[in-house]
Amino acid sequence: MRGSIALRGAAAVVGVAGVVSGLAALVAFRSGASTNVVIVTASFAPFLLAVTIVGAIVTAAARQWILLGISALVLALGGWAFGPLWVGGASGSVGAPTGPTIRVMQSNIMVGSADPTALVQAVRDQGVDVLTLQELTEPAVAALRDSGLEDVLPHTFLEPRVGGNGGGIYSRLPLSNGRTVEGMALTNLVVDVDAGLGEPVVLFDVHPVPAYIAPAEHWTEDFDRLRDAMDAAAVSDNVIVSGDFNATYSHRKFRDLRHGGYVDAADQLGAGTLPTYPTDKRYPAIVGIDHVLTKGAQATSLERVEVAGSDHYGLIAELRLSGDQNGGDSPSE
Repeated sequence: MRGSIALRGAAAVVGVAGVVSGLAALVAFRSGASTNVVIVTASFAPFLLAVTIVGAIVTAAARQWILLGISALVLALGGWAFGPLWVGGASGSVGAPTGPTIRVMQSNIMVGSADPTALVQAVRDQGVDVLTLQELTEPAVAALRDSGLEDVLPHTFLEPRVGGNGGGIYSRLPLSNGRTVEGMALTNLVVDVDAGLGEPVVLFDVHPVPAYIAPAEHWTEDFDRLRDAMDAAAVSDNVIVSGDFNATYSHRKFRDLRHGGYVDAADQLGAGTLPTYPTDKRYPAIVGIDHVLTKGAQATSLERVEVAGSDHYGLIAELRLSGDQNGGDSPSE
């Protein structure tokens, strides 16, 4: 009898812990509060909901129906919040663009330490048209040049920096009007890409400051400035925003970027959370902070690729652009 009571008590503790974890995940998901606690909690929201699943299983086995019902309600709300990630087009559709296809690769190269030969080989093998890099350093620029990157992607807009502040864009297609997003803590680049459509494709290479090494308000301010820049660019038919956002789908500030016609390639394809960081640990990548957002273009594929020497997976997105090609260099077909 005492053993049964003890087991039921233990089950209740597990069930309550699951409910509390799930509620914390949902509050962080909905909250726009600029605090490190909320930001970090949101990063791990799917894992907190997994604790709720465990709690629900335990309470079901213990026949604690009230706790099971509460757990089920929390999980239903979690499904409403995160379910669209696994349903292609659930977060919005851009229709069916009829323009050329462009292949964009995104990679954070961990303060220039990624293997340049492996990175260039990935660009060649994957038929990449445009490459966005974060944490680009002067030595990395030289190493990538020596490895032949500029033979494959000869058009560049590079802002290498010491530490993790630099960024760079390499392209097979002509680039023009390179500029930076003013007021952001790290280097965030914008450039016009000539994809032969008459009007250029506006391309962002973004890297908001990570909240875990900076005050939360700096992270929030970066997202506000990025949103303003994306709003200004939205007058163009095609906009691509590629980078290490230091934010997941769970963060409201990231989801707020997906307005005015902007959609996440992963959302379009129902790719799920697609974890990209970290890759240099004994455990698998746990958070998806690298993204490719588009306005006007339709993602037709999105894959995660290993980048030797980096702590991030790379992403390669194939995007069908809006508009009709009318000359100039042609993207991938």
